[in-house]
Amino acid sequence: MKKETLNITGMTCASCVKAVERSVKRLGNINSADVNLATEKLVVEFDESQVTLDEIKEAVKKAGYGVEEEKNDILRDVTIPISGMTCASCAKAVERAIKKLPGIREVSVNYATEKARVLYDPGSTRISEIKNAVSKAGYKPMEVEAGEQVDRERERREKERKTLWTKFLVAVIFTAPLLYISMGHMMGLPMPDFIMPEMHPLNFGLVQLILVIPVMISGYRFYTVGFSRLFKGEPNMDSLIAVGTSAAFLYGIYAIVQIINGNTEYAQDLYFETAGVIIALIMLGKYLEAITKGKTSEAIKKLMGLSPKTATVIHDGKEMVIPIEEVEVGDIILVKPGEKIPVDGEVIEGRTSVDESMLTGESIPVEKYAGSKVVGASINKNGTIRFKATKVGKDTTLAQIIKLVEDAQGSKAPIAKLADIIAGYFVPVVIAIAVLAGVAWYISGESLIFSLTIFISVLVIACPCALGLATPTAIMVGTGKGAEYGVLIKGGEALETAHRIKTIVFDKTGTITEGKPKVTDIITAEGMDEAELLRLSASAERGSEHPLGEAIVNEAKDKKMDLLEVESFEAIPGQGIEVVIKGRKMLLGNKKLMDSRNIEITLQKESDRLAGEGKTPMFVAIDNKLAGIIAVADVMKPSSKRAIEKLHEMGIEVAMITGDNRRTAEAIAKQAGIDRVLAEVLPQDKAKEVQKLQAEGKKVAMVGDGINDAPALAQADIGIAIGSGTDVAMESADIVLMRSDLMDVPAAIELSRRTIRNIKQNLFWAFGYNTAGIPIAAGVLHIFGGPLLSPMIAAAAMAFSSVSVLTNALRLKRFKPLH
Repeated sequence: MKKETLNITGMTCASCVKAVERSVKRLGNINSADVNLATEKLVVEFDESQVTLDEIKEAVKKAGYGVEEEKNDILRDVTIPISGMTCASCAKAVERAIKKLPGIREVSVNYATEKARVLYDPGSTRISEIKNAVSKAGYKPMEVEAGEQVDRERERREKERKTLWTKFLVAVIFTAPLLYISMGHMMGLPMPDFIMPEMHPLNFGLVQLILVIPVMISGYRFYTVGFSRLFKGEPNMDSLIAVGTSAAFLYGIYAIVQIINGNTEYAQDLYFETAGVIIALIMLGKYLEAITKGKTSEAIKKLMGLSPKTATVIHDGKEMVIPIEEVEVGDIILVKPGEKIPVDGEVIEGRTSVDESMLTGESIPVEKYAGSKVVGASINKNGTIRFKATKVGKDTTLAQIIKLVEDAQGSKAPIAKLADIIAGYFVPVVIAIAVLAGVAWYISGESLIFSLTIFISVLVIACPCALGLATPTAIMVGTGKGAEYGVLIKGGEALETAHRIKTIVFDKTGTITEGKPKVTDIITAEGMDEAELLRLSASAERGSEHPLGEAIVNEAKDKKMDLLEVESFEAIPGQGIEVVIKGRKMLLGNKKLMDSRNIEITLQKESDRLAGEGKTPMFVAIDNKLAGIIAVADVMKPSSKRAIEKLHEMGIEVAMITGDNRRTAEAIAKQAGIDRVLAEVLPQDKAKEVQKLQAEGKKVAMVGDGINDAPALAQADIGIAIGSGTDVAMESADIVLMRSDLMDVPAAIELSRRTIRNIKQNLFWAFGYNTAGIPIAAGVLHIFGGPLLSPMIAAAAMAFSSVSVLTNALRLKRFKPLH
């Protein structure tokens, strides 16, 4: 199966979404076709051996919409100074040489300034290849002057906004005098005699006809798309506007013909102003919608803006500033204080602290030294470092995050399917109601004008665009907001499922705990100094590879202790070590080692207490006498207890899964306030334990960070990977937390709850608006002596219903994580 993303143009409402999806699915061999109205994208998965991308594009065009392939690349605009040109023919020769390269969009060589401006696709060619082509043509390329990047998506949306604004202005310029002329005489406003309806009714009608034509031309797309969809049997929002305004316009023409024939009373109800005002108001609504839509995708723009434009590369011992697209894996890059790190890599020289908050949301700078990993777009704070590039271009962490957020924003939540199903039937039902209501009023004895008012009002007040925008806009803002705080949600389905989670299973090591054993307690026997005991023990363990020994050595290093030389070292499997330091024999290990050497354990009570707290007591004996106990434990992360308390407040049960023995696991669970302990679980059985919880009828989330967590993450209803974990775990997860802070788990659940609440509000108002609006427009209130809804008020209500849904979605931008 192949997956492609296509940009769709010309969609206006949820009915358009349904029409495109239906048209594509009719081809057969289509696994899925999902259209997102907010992002105007079609994500299609198909069997490329049975159906081609061109056939899919053709199906979209047949449905009446425009289509173009999604371009993930951002074109780069560079200026290359060239020496050696002597005339205009040289400039032509350089242009020809560059144009032969793949991915070149535009080339302009100026002989007078001796510069070549090149617009190219960095995915297809490189600046070094462009320079090489210039050299082969016989000229010398100089250092590149980096130009501006051209963001195609932003340009397209900006162009759309400008076009809508221009059309709206045209509509307003002609609608304002049209409304004045049609209504002015009723309100006693001054008007020239030659267009007064009582004196010159034909002039009155003709002037309105002349004024309404430019307005209808400015909204020509309503007619071309609307009638095209109507005749194909799949009407959309444009069809409602086209039929309603055309009915008003045609009635106006009929009235002018009657005036010519002497029936001057027709001048009282021409209806041209209705058509003009409806188009002007809906144009305004569409313009405001375009602006608001732009705001929903600000998260992507922010992320794209994080990446630096250039990198300082060390080449042959010299510093060279090159565009970031030219950086290759293996390049040595220099980063000075205050500069952004251009790509992902590994530090080979220097020491500094790096602000990674733009990617992880973590405000405290992270220490970096030789061997540390650095991430592109993070900021180097105070030291100069050199690092080797390990990931460039689309492989960098930032590029992967952008791709992940884009995919999530383009995805559909299951709740959206309800709106899509309704939207598919909505417009035909509205047209049927409009016709029935109009005919019913006419049969009941009302005038043709009255019936026409009802017909147009029903058509115009119905608004499937609000339905189509309710879900995708909230998902766009929600996933974007999450990304801002380092919570990456991979799609609409994950976002929706997360709010129904009732049980969260945490892996213990590296998730609830730090994953690195640390010294927690030092208890000395009589006559022994605490610092001396640590110094001797660390000196003894320096040759050991055991994690517990490593914890003791690290504790001594942190306290800057000078370690002693070991005269002899022997590891005793399963028990500990025996060493000689300064002629003194030392034993470090478990109770079994002490018992085998007949050493009396005088600190038994302390040892039992430490074991009860989930710590591992290491006994230290010097010259066959117990000198003390050093307790080592995998300590709990500072945020674990707070995160679990927060989840309890949210009504979520918390379980912990671990391979540790039950006693140690119970001790950690008691400290953290965990409800259920799943101890002594083998890595391969973690997924089965998740399955057992699901069998109890619960929606289960799994939080983990290691390769052995991947099956459990995949098995859970929602897999949550800690960002400091492995790529495999992150790949298997539905939500990725860029930081190792467990407070981001309740934050992700709360974001999901807020987003789903927002979607439900949007759907409620979209459905509620139509449920209430259509009967009022059909004249239900008028039956009981209430007012009749003017088509112009109906148009204003329709135009602003979409804007209200979008504005409600933007409220999610105020979301702040629970910390």
